[in-house]
Amino acid sequence: MGIGKKKSSHHVVHNKDGGWDVKRSESKRASGHFDTKIEAEKAARKISINQKTELAIHGKDGKIQRKDSHGNDPLPPRDKK
Repeated sequence: MGIGKKKSSHHVVHNKDGGWDVKRSESKRASGHFDTKIEAEKAARKISINQKTELAIHGKDGKIQRKDSHGNDPLPPRDKK
């Protein structure tokens, strides 16, 4: 990654008109729309793994519930000895 470039991420967010959207952090439009959060999470995870991005799962209130890293994690878990 070059200087000044921000790592891309994908988000699963609730759509105010119903259902759930998968959005890339820089995009205004959704990559996909799904009836259930589970369907949206599965699709978002596939995209995130393929594109090596961070994945953030949001609740209906918009707050991030959990995150996963599918790229170069700056803080990978330590090996247990």
